[in-house]
Amino acid sequence: MSEKNQVTFKEIAEYTGFSKTTISRYFNKPATVTEKNRKIIREALDLLGYQENKVAHILATGKTEYVGVIVPNLDLDYYSSMLDRILKTYNEFGYKFIVFVGSNDTAAEERYIEELLAYQIEGLIIMNHTLPSESLCSLSVPVVAIEREDRFINSVNSDNYLGGIEAASLLTEKTCDILIHLNSPTDESIPASQRISGFRDYCSARDLRYEIMIRDFGYSHEEVYSHAKAAFEEMETRYPGMKKGVFCANDVIANYLLGQVIRKYGGLTPLYRIVGFDNTPVGVKAPYSISTVDQQIEVIAREAICLLMEKIRQKRTGDPAARVPIHKTVTPIVLRREST
Repeated sequence: MSEKNQVTFKEIAEYTGFSKTTISRYFNKPATVTEKNRKIIREALDLLGYQENKVAHILATGKTEYVGVIVPNLDLDYYSSMLDRILKTYNEFGYKFIVFVGSNDTAAEERYIEELLAYQIEGLIIMNHTLPSESLCSLSVPVVAIEREDRFINSVNSDNYLGGIEAASLLTEKTCDILIHLNSPTDESIPASQRISGFRDYCSARDLRYEIMIRDFGYSHEEVYSHAKAAFEEMETRYPGMKKGVFCANDVIANYLLGQVIRKYGGLTPLYRIVGFDNTPVGVKAPYSISTVDQQIEVIAREAICLLMEKIRQKRTGDPAARVPIHKTVTPIVLRREST
């Protein structure tokens, strides 16, 4: 790469024939410059070897182009996959990210937010469940939640209720003797609780035999493995010889349940049909690829960034709509694989 120079606005103006005011507007209010003139200026910057002074730009505009992100953990595939998609939006939108991994500690999360605000972030994307949305809505920057309690803040979520219905419908097609849903204790204010509701309502409306097994699967692989193993042993004891259709709250639970089935039966026995949720890499890499309800993580990540950008724009322009929460829902898609 060639070395860039500290080219001044005056030199750019002289090269292009535009006024220094026009050059300043190109950097600070580009929408006020015609596309034709923006193209001329871009070409001039490239030929002159211009390198933008980011610090000066921040001081002049108040725009840092930094966004904070808080995730519960990176151990489970869903959060690492979502963070990966969020970070990749930089190429399209130009926002940079400062990331904190939560700890279910209210005081710690408040410190994370204080730190992020000290870096003059323009907005916050939060997946952690620690702080209530009523507290988050009072922050000085727009906040967008993903799959967490969101009454007072903006959010982008999967249609979890539909996802529960789709999972139950797929398992019903497989003529299972009983349908079982594995999930963690989930407050009704959290969008993921609707997976339970969708599953239950579908089964009840069709008078299907079903059970909802609630276990605290936790946030680590060790915890998930332990509880998936216990749930498998319980299903083996209570429903021997029956064809069981199992809808798991996420692909990690589904993967560990599948591992227990393989360990006992030497392969994917007709006694089990398994569906996960999320469509994370663990489901594809399993010994038998796992059918899943695809949340469309990439779509959710992009929608979250677009919504945050719109709220940032509204805040800058003093639009009263900046304080009105918007809730977006992404339609999930069933992916049929070997586990069904």
